[in-house]
Amino acid sequence: MNRLKKFWHSDFLWSWRHSPVAIFATLLVIILFVGAFGAPWVAPYNPFDLASIQLLDALLPPVWQEGGQTAYWFGTDSQGRDLLSLLLYGMRISLLIGFASVALAMLIGVVLGLVAGYAGGSIDAVIMRIADIQLSFPAILIALLIDGVARAMVPQNLHDVIAFPVLIGAIALAGWPQYARTVRGSTMVEKNKEYVQAAKIIGVSGPRIMFSHVFPNVLGPVLVLATVHLATAIITEATLSFLGVGVPPTAPSLGTLIRVGNDFLFSGEWWITMFPGLMLVLLVLSVNLLGDWLRDALNPRLN
Repeated sequence: MNRLKKFWHSDFLWSWRHSPVAIFATLLVIILFVGAFGAPWVAPYNPFDLASIQLLDALLPPVWQEGGQTAYWFGTDSQGRDLLSLLLYGMRISLLIGFASVALAMLIGVVLGLVAGYAGGSIDAVIMRIADIQLSFPAILIALLIDGVARAMVPQNLHDVIAFPVLIGAIALAGWPQYARTVRGSTMVEKNKEYVQAAKIIGVSGPRIMFSHVFPNVLGPVLVLATVHLATAIITEATLSFLGVGVPPTAPSLGTLIRVGNDFLFSGEWWITMFPGLMLVLLVLSVNLLGDWLRDALNPRLN
């Protein structure tokens, strides 16, 4: 109980309680995450259950427009599926891909950054030059290249099977240099401190020093970067799916829903693409606002 009280009155939560933007972003993130990961229980319908789909209810407008039905608050798509349910399930897929790609990019970037910053010399030069070359290209082009090469190496009938791992790997490989550069800079500062020198004197191995002593002290900037990178990963996934090289239509993400709905935009069924777009904006905006506050809260120069 005392620990909870101490944590509640900590500088970290004091900063959160006195930031209306952080409170708003946190509440919005909680609502969206609960809706996404609780979609099987929160969504009015299961859009992937063929028995519940009514083709006669296809292209119904939102409930507040003429012709709308109370059973479908945000209307239906061309197959008669409830759009609100599609949004929740699609957001869950976008978040799962975002979290998985961020975790993989963090793992690769943190390991390479620790090795480069601690070892220095030619190892540092090689890793950082690879990161610099990759950073000179837009992340979406890197992801498109990796996705295209992976799809070209497997038969056409397996594209849907490998879609998720390829998409996660492409986004992760496009984002690891940011983690590597951040961790490398922090590691170069930490390795000259007294606790690292003391560990060397008593015979602690280099890998143990890196991961047991240096890593906990460079974790703060990594968490902030991961929060911001989550929003970038979601946008990258949506862009790839919109271009038709992302997740398959049988398990649509927000990007896939926007792409499908774009075909009906000029025929008057604006809600099919508008609501997925708004949901994507809300999701990315809330994560970005939370990441910006977290960066300021963990920056000692701003406290």
